[in-house]
Amino acid sequence: MPIPVPMAVAIYFTTWWIVLFAVLPFGVRSQEESREVVPGTDPGAPMLPRLAVKALWTTGLSALVFLLILAMFAYL
Repeated sequence: MPIPVPMAVAIYFTTWWIVLFAVLPFGVRSQEESREVVPGTDPGAPMLPRLAVKALWTTGLSALVFLLILAMFAYL
């Protein structure tokens, strides 16, 4: 029995957010590490968070995880 579309969208949406929080720390360098602290900001703030690139990685990885979830449901 296939998964209903609204449930599939909800599963993908939830998976996307979980993967996003797993991907966010990759490649982050703080201002303190680079010794270029912008006045008025926290030294632990990231220099270049590259959120667009991380969103693309998150979308791809979420699609893979979602396909694995669909395959799991297909064998139930």
